[in-house]
Amino acid sequence: MSEENKSNQKSGNKKPILPGSGKPKFSMWWIAAPIAIAFLAYSWMANTENSDKKITYLEFFEYLDEGQIEKIEVISNRATAKVFLTTEATKLDDHKKTKIEKGFDGKQLPNYFFEFGNQETFQGELKQSIQQNNLETKYFFNNEKEGLSDIFITLLPFIIIIGLWIFIMRRMSGGGGGGAGGQIFNIGKSKAKLFDQKTDIKTTFKDVAGLEGAKEEIQEIVDFLKNPEKYTSLGGKIPKGALLIGSPGTGKTLLAKAVAGEAKVPFFSLSGSDFVEMFVGVGASRVRDLFKQAKEKSPSIIFIDEIDAIGRARGKSNFSGSNDERENTLNQLLTEMDGFGTNTNVIVLAATNRADILDKALMRAGRFDRQIYVDLPDVNEREEIFEVHLRPLKKVANELDTSFLAKQTPGFSGADIANVCNEAALIAARKGKKAVDKQDFLDAVDRIVGGLEKKNKLITPSEKKTIAYHEAGHATVSWMTEHAAPLVKVTIVPRGQSLGAAWYLPEERQIVRAEQMLDEMCATMGGRAAEKVIFDKISTGALSDLEKVTKQARAMVTIYGLNEKVGNITYYDSSGQQEYSMSKPYSEETAVIIDQEISKIIEAQYQRAIGILEENKDKLTQLAEVLLEKEVIFKDDLEHIFGKRPFIKEEAIALKSSTRTFTSSSKSQEEEE
Repeated sequence: MSEENKSNQKSGNKKPILPGSGKPKFSMWWIAAPIAIAFLAYSWMANTENSDKKITYLEFFEYLDEGQIEKIEVISNRATAKVFLTTEATKLDDHKKTKIEKGFDGKQLPNYFFEFGNQETFQGELKQSIQQNNLETKYFFNNEKEGLSDIFITLLPFIIIIGLWIFIMRRMSGGGGGGAGGQIFNIGKSKAKLFDQKTDIKTTFKDVAGLEGAKEEIQEIVDFLKNPEKYTSLGGKIPKGALLIGSPGTGKTLLAKAVAGEAKVPFFSLSGSDFVEMFVGVGASRVRDLFKQAKEKSPSIIFIDEIDAIGRARGKSNFSGSNDERENTLNQLLTEMDGFGTNTNVIVLAATNRADILDKALMRAGRFDRQIYVDLPDVNEREEIFEVHLRPLKKVANELDTSFLAKQTPGFSGADIANVCNEAALIAARKGKKAVDKQDFLDAVDRIVGGLEKKNKLITPSEKKTIAYHEAGHATVSWMTEHAAPLVKVTIVPRGQSLGAAWYLPEERQIVRAEQMLDEMCATMGGRAAEKVIFDKISTGALSDLEKVTKQARAMVTIYGLNEKVGNITYYDSSGQQEYSMSKPYSEETAVIIDQEISKIIEAQYQRAIGILEENKDKLTQLAEVLLEKEVIFKDDLEHIFGKRPFIKEEAIALKSSTRTFTSSSKSQEEEE
């Protein structure tokens, strides 16, 4: 047994590497390339050999007039003449390079050849020269058969056209290699990848941290396929499909991978965009072929990732009125999932983050019986996710607390946490550390949320002072308002697009009251209010703050019904149909009232922030001076200046981060343009 196979068996690989298994697949180029090289070599050798025998039209008549030519063979179809010298002429110094030779057939080969233009003109001059010089030279006419090179040159344009056509068809049909994907006749075949017992899938439900509710429903589907009698004995029927809905990075595709690893049934995986093709009818054909394969291997599971690529509501995006290939594909999918035919033991899993734009017929019971919402993980789930993603790291500091990391990464999805772990390892390696420690993870969080730190960015002293008071204003107002988020740290080091930032850990609330939103808006306006109180001037640095409070105020008035003048009315449409409407859901008079109320809310909180800062102006100045000196301050620095926060809150179950940034004027100008 080879050493390679031994190592594979030790590592647990069930499939040892077989000799010759790494050889490349057969290709037609292996035949075409030697033929082309041989043809080019033959043509080059023939041209090189004939180049010494070629003479000019004038040289021919010079030899003819001197009586050195015995006979002439005129090849009419090539406008070429072969010249045979006399025995005496071959002994002359002028013809040292030529000699009498015979070919394979025993016939004498010509000593020279030349090309002429018009045959009648050449024939007339030839007769005239022979008669004038009383020559015994004989000449005769002949036609020569085409050689291999002539045939190849004649067919070359057709070969090139056919080759280009085959190449283009292979590219359009999804692959230049062999197999079903590389043939134009198989363009309507399904592109789904099949995972079954023979495929080595290592992802299981143990690798999916958190998502307990989603895993429970998914595990039930897998269990149904494994033990159908357990459910059918009570009259239950297998669900036709399950739709995974959630924000990007929450683990929808990971759940599907776990299903492929856990289920001992064939698992077909593909993306919604795999059905989309430039040819009419290809999408529907691929749907039919996919379900045909699934039925043949039933019980089986089909997973369609990003199903919104073909499941968009019909008639919403087709303004031209022409035939829409996506609609045809969706119609075929609807028919296959729950039409006249029955798909015994075939379950369809799908994932999307745009459930609001899916067609209603696709969402009904009988097609996707279960809609599983995959939410962002809470603090406990984030701790479990950290434990999963910390396993691949080779060296991690012993004092690392996953509970602390979970609290420092609120609002992060599973993909974000994986990115934090990877970024922390890169930062530790960049610093030359032997293990990844707590500070590396904090730096990774700052890097992901705020962007790359830019300590060398050119900032004038006056700008730096403005930024310091701006960020100190945020910190002061948030410290003095009851429902504002707890402060973590404040920095004036440029990071990403921001010139400074205040970092918070707000509570994860299931419901939000009006006073909580107003306190958050007041703290957000604290930066601009500080500029007004200290410098009696304002700058463009509050762009992100203004954007945030405007969205919050508009939501209070138009979505949550928290404004007394507008009343208990919401203009929010959960179906997403307003995206396609060209008109507003309210009158022009109401629009004016909405704009006025939004402005009143924002201005009231701005004046409130100014009042808080004027009462604490000395402490604001002291905080800004500390910030200018240290560039980064933490919660302890605020407690030293302001004392303990006057508002005692119960510890929240889950936390999430928020940043308020001081935006450069160049960014505001770009967005205004």
